Amino acid sequence: MHEKDIFCKIVEKEIPTDFIMEEENWVAFKDIRPSAPVHVLIVPKRHIAYLEDAKDSDRELLGELLLAVHKVAEKLGLAEGGYRIAINQKEDGGQIVPHLHLHLLGGKKF
Repeated sequence: MHEKDIFCKIVEKEIPTDFIMEEENWVAFKDIRPSAPVHVLIVPKRHIAYLEDAKDSDRELLGELLLAVHKVAEKLGLAEGGYRIAINQKEDGGQIVPHLHLHLLGGKKF
């Protein structure tokens, strides 16, 4: 059993957060330290610390997360003009919270 990280607490609604979208296996909410005019985190509800911790049984969830990016981008009006997706991994990759998550960045030209 892992110690609950901040994303687990957000997913479990122990920390109040306004979700942009929520589906059965993931949630999307604004990053508290945005690096673009639109900066949203898409977080699986099930804890996976790092991409390397994903198992073959997580294949469907990983695909669902990528599809979630486009759903959120459409909702926020980013789909037509474009956006950036990032997955930071571990300390050297810039990952602050050890819970797999995707960054959706938009609202400017990169």
